[in-house]
Amino acid sequence: MAYARSALTIFHDMLGTLDRLLHKAEEAGLADDVLAAKLTDDMFPLELQIRVAINQVLLALNQVGGLAVSLEEAVYRSLAQARERVAVVRALVERANGDDWAAADSTVDLTLPNGVRFLMSSEEDIRDWIMPNFYFHITMVYALLRNAGLAIGKMDFIPHMDRYKVPVAE
Repeated sequence: MAYARSALTIFHDMLGTLDRLLHKAEEAGLADDVLAAKLTDDMFPLELQIRVAINQVLLALNQVGGLAVSLEEAVYRSLAQARERVAVVRALVERANGDDWAAADSTVDLTLPNGVRFLMSSEEDIRDWIMPNFYFHITMVYALLRNAGLAIGKMDFIPHMDRYKVPVAE
């Protein structure tokens, strides 16, 4: 399944990004109270941005990946705890087999907590729902940590690009 292999690679890489950002926050001495940080009153705090990003991966694994894993509901009380949860989910991704995922054209019936319902194919679910939400919430983690004073840049968001780097000719 091409869509599954692509999704699993993205999940692995971007969960690595999430771990890297949280690790940098710990190393910089940001206190765990940063988990309550928001950019504006009507947005999710950092802690929930992390949890929702992780839940997008778990939702994908449940909806089309053939697993039955619980979504993250417990509030993370520390950056270390959030990193532990990222590691657990990243390990699930590493063990997942894209060949076991639902056919790209199979139907996903998704009902949100507010009652909005979507019917789409497995591939559309990953492409149009899971991935945009996953990237959005990881981007918010980046923005919130940067706003809290963490010295991070674009390569902290896409560290997986190092594997493609070509040495500079001398």
